[in-house]
Amino acid sequence: MSSPRPEHPRPQFQRAQWATLNGPWSYRFDHGRSGGEARWQEAKGFENPITVPFCPESRLSGVGHTDFINGIWYHRTLTIPQDWSGQDVVLHFGGVDYECEAFIDGVSAGVHFGGSVSFAFDISRLVRAGATHHLVVRAYDDTRSAAQPGGKQSHRLLSHGCHYTRTTGIWQTVWLEAVHPCGLADAQIIPDFDGCRFLITPTFRALRRGLSVRAVLTDGGELVAESTATAVPTGMLELTLANPKPWEPGSPHLYDLTLEVRDGDRVLDSVQSYAGLRKIHIEGNRLFLNNQAIYLRLVLDQGFYPDGIWTAPTDAALRRDIELSQAAGFNGARLHQKVFEERFHYWADRLGYLTWGESSSWGGDPDHVPYARNFLSEWAEIVRRDRNHPSLIAWTPFNETRGFGNRLQHTRTHLDAYALCKAIDPTRPVNDSSGYLHALTDLWTVHNYEQDPAKLAAALTPGTQGVWRNFPDLEPAYRGQPYLVDEYGGIKWNPADLERSDTSWGYGNTPTSLAEFYQRLSGQTEAILRHEHICGYCYTQLTDVEQEQNGVYFYDRSPKFDMALVREVFSRRPPWAEL
Repeated sequence: MSSPRPEHPRPQFQRAQWATLNGPWSYRFDHGRSGGEARWQEAKGFENPITVPFCPESRLSGVGHTDFINGIWYHRTLTIPQDWSGQDVVLHFGGVDYECEAFIDGVSAGVHFGGSVSFAFDISRLVRAGATHHLVVRAYDDTRSAAQPGGKQSHRLLSHGCHYTRTTGIWQTVWLEAVHPCGLADAQIIPDFDGCRFLITPTFRALRRGLSVRAVLTDGGELVAESTATAVPTGMLELTLANPKPWEPGSPHLYDLTLEVRDGDRVLDSVQSYAGLRKIHIEGNRLFLNNQAIYLRLVLDQGFYPDGIWTAPTDAALRRDIELSQAAGFNGARLHQKVFEERFHYWADRLGYLTWGESSSWGGDPDHVPYARNFLSEWAEIVRRDRNHPSLIAWTPFNETRGFGNRLQHTRTHLDAYALCKAIDPTRPVNDSSGYLHALTDLWTVHNYEQDPAKLAAALTPGTQGVWRNFPDLEPAYRGQPYLVDEYGGIKWNPADLERSDTSWGYGNTPTSLAEFYQRLSGQTEAILRHEHICGYCYTQLTDVEQEQNGVYFYDRSPKFDMALVREVFSRRPPWAEL
């Protein structure tokens, strides 16, 4: 039987020597968090089966326990291939919510904090080529603590409103990788659209004298550029294109990229990657993609699945979500309150789908010091992991931050998140907080769920006080940034539940008929399109999620409406937009 989710989880940083650890594991809950005292790290197995990488709350895990889980321990054996001798062995986790520690034969291999992002432990000192070892993983999660980001995970026993079933423990692929001790640790790929080139900044696991790093760019198997430099911590490689092909929606051209660490003619490490030549920048109150004015027609995508919760059941399901969105007329998505796995970004790159990257920031307040500490370290990891994807065009650290006990600390955390993002990735605009409250932002975003199209149009019409803002008394002055309504709509519709609207959740009153729904949808979207100062929107939302039933599609991804009519609405764009 093949393992679940068998595809390589990092298609933009892929080595030949790797092995998935997805599949059958055993587990034990640790509600009292006493497993360490009981020496569970030395376990040779636990009594209950679970399928990794699916969280224990999900059906696909084989467990389906949806009450709060304070702690969970996992076990499986792993055998190190004999031909990995002399290589470093790295244990990768795509995501573990929230605090994770791994043990090899009872010895700690490392600890990681942060439930949304990928991380790895070097286990070379603990394993031997050809040998079999016991791997134990513990995960502690305290969703109610207000000290950790959790996104839309419910703080109540049951889902409610726009809060859903929790995710605990391992929820993304676990895998092993062999890498030379002087191999690549990372490589930042910066596309220079105007200069017709790529700039590659590699970092290394370790260095010694005499090593070089080489980058080779190909297109359809044909060499188009290459560059070699001495392997040093501050080095950069330049790949100039004679006949550049841009990446953009409708024509998402990608170049294949090979990165090598070499000792003379001997290749010590080889990583397969890819790159897209594209530029995102701001002029005045307009966004430009590849120097063309673009109107963003985004949809809110929360990335939940009925059987996997935070985890897509298959790689094909990730691709299908993007294709469904494009079929509905959207040119991209705001990835909402969840850090999407790298395979999603891979398909967005392949399919020409624009995205805004966002953290799972809900769960605590930015002015709460433990939360701010946890958030900022995880945010840095998020930006660093995903910054090479051409489809990702903006960052959003926070969503709807309005309640605060200490306004100065609240603002400080926003400023820190903005500065951290710009330091790691200066190439993209930052929307410091979607909707509100803004502190320092490149994009001015507002949320408006007014259901009456005429009232929505009137609200968005600039007046004597300037553009409409959610909390003008608590925010700095609007400085003419690109202005977007990055949440609107949310029209509730469940044709099987029209007589009992209390069992579902959405914005405003439920339309009494499909005809009323289409009229409201078209009217709200036109109310935004008619305003020349607005350069994009984000409609809520792509699919229903549990009791929130305001998706364009049902939770199982089946169509809820006449998609030709929906596509006609979301394909519209103002006359000034070139893309």
